[in-house]
Amino acid sequence: MMYRVLCTLLAVGAITFAPTLTRAQSGPLRIEITEGVIEPLPIAVPDLVAETAGSAEMGAQLARVIAADLTGTGLFRELPGSAFISQIGDFGAPVQYADWKAINAQALVTGAVNVSGNQINVKFRLYDVFSGAELGEGLQFSGTVDGWRRIAHKVADVVYSRITGEGGYFDSRVVYVSETGPKDNRRKRLAVMDYDGANVQYLTGSEDIVLAPRFSKTGDRVLYTSYETGFPRIYVLDVGSVQQRVLENNVGTMSFAPRFAPDGQTLVYSVSQGSNTDIYSMNINSGATTRLTNTPAIETAPSFSPDGGRIVFESDRSGSQQLYVMPAGGGEATRISFGEGRYGTPVWSPRGDLIAFTKQSKGRFHVGVMRIDGSEERLLTASFLDEGPTWSPNGRVIMFARETQGADGRSTLYSVDITGRNLRAVRTPEGGSDPSWGPLQP
Repeated sequence: MMYRVLCTLLAVGAITFAPTLTRAQSGPLRIEITEGVIEPLPIAVPDLVAETAGSAEMGAQLARVIAADLTGTGLFRELPGSAFISQIGDFGAPVQYADWKAINAQALVTGAVNVSGNQINVKFRLYDVFSGAELGEGLQFSGTVDGWRRIAHKVADVVYSRITGEGGYFDSRVVYVSETGPKDNRRKRLAVMDYDGANVQYLTGSEDIVLAPRFSKTGDRVLYTSYETGFPRIYVLDVGSVQQRVLENNVGTMSFAPRFAPDGQTLVYSVSQGSNTDIYSMNINSGATTRLTNTPAIETAPSFSPDGGRIVFESDRSGSQQLYVMPAGGGEATRISFGEGRYGTPVWSPRGDLIAFTKQSKGRFHVGVMRIDGSEERLLTASFLDEGPTWSPNGRVIMFARETQGADGRSTLYSVDITGRNLRAVRTPEGGSDPSWGPLQP
């Protein structure tokens, strides 16, 4: 696809510079490397054509979410409807390419919506305006009216993938800790939302204190730490039924920082006894545990590689908080962080190519990424307190929590792409922390 060049923006190699998209007068899109500036691709997303009475408003709502998904990446610039010369009144009618070229639209999304009772059907097409061709075959999605936002996300995922060559991430959910109350008496409960902050649902009560929720690879379960009994324990929660059960209950120890293995049958977590903290693994079905580290240091925040073969974690065994990688079954660990400052909360990218982390240096907190051998470290953010990165399903965007300074500092969720561009706040009804990005929904 001629638009596939856009994926270079998302590539790991775009560290120093970012591409600017241009198009020769009679040729396909091309990339010119400039001083870290990208010109977003102009795209038109007219309201979807209403094929049934009373569905015009739904067509407009679908178009707004599709456009918001695409422009939210920083790769696209939506052209306003007031600039349109042509109007899409018939989904099957030929596209008037000259009219869209005249307003400099390089891509055009058209669609139609049919609402019947509680059922909705959406069909759409994507066009390369300058070549006058449809990009791939049109598709359609069906569902319930209540799920219309998911359908819009699915459409946007297809458009994004066809233009960039990358997997989408809009039809996904994030589990996080919803925070209310003053800083010295903050209430924390589990919540799950769409990736853009919509459709928030609470999974635990407001009287609970919960930490560090982590989605399973399939998105049907969540691990988290709860102080429900007054002592930290690891629980697993079924997202569909909201049923939960304790997984670890050793009296006299503190268990925390759990995370699923890719197979969903094993978890890794930290156990603290006295001044020592080590990493353990557990078979979820049998409850059998294995100690993976055995040093006098504090070792925590384990995260599996996508293939399940290795674990990255943080440890102060060298005298300061650094990142290490070891085999999933334990054994010799290799240090991978060597920059100035302290490193923590490492998370392996779902693509397997990068590790995201939190870094504290010179009184500032950063979210950054590095290669799995520790090379090519780059910091993406900086603030009073940025922490807890989590990866989008396609491994190209990171969500994290940012806390404002002051006695009543509020924690808010943000996202940033792996080039360090496009920093955006994720709106939630209350404060938010400890995000965990789930997979694309089926």
